[in-house]
Amino acid sequence: MLKHRGFPGRLPGTDFQFTIRRPNPKGVTPITQRERFPDRRPPDRRADAGFMQALWENFGDQPFERGNLDAGRLSWLFGREVIAAEDPFDPSSYDALLVIDVTAAELAFPEVFGGSKR
Repeated sequence: MLKHRGFPGRLPGTDFQFTIRRPNPKGVTPITQRERFPDRRPPDRRADAGFMQALWENFGDQPFERGNLDAGRLSWLFGREVIAAEDPFDPSSYDALLVIDVTAAELAFPEVFGGSKR
């Protein structure tokens, strides 16, 4: 499992986890697409925006390996702002390649991208 050095482990000042320390001995937790409802709590929205900010700062528009990124946190963005960068895609692999869909991410998180197109 690739460890993304320099990637924040969690949202500062919270318990919202962004990375895992070691592989799960019971097997890899698959990435799934989770529904984000409009009435989500503000702390949850901040965690999504903080995670997107970290992804953007670390990887930009380039494909990246899942590695030690938290499957639960990725699942809140998967299928919308973060998409598979390979076909076939294995959601249960630490080696799976992902990429930010910049257009979708700019619409969902204008605060991360400065509120305007680059």
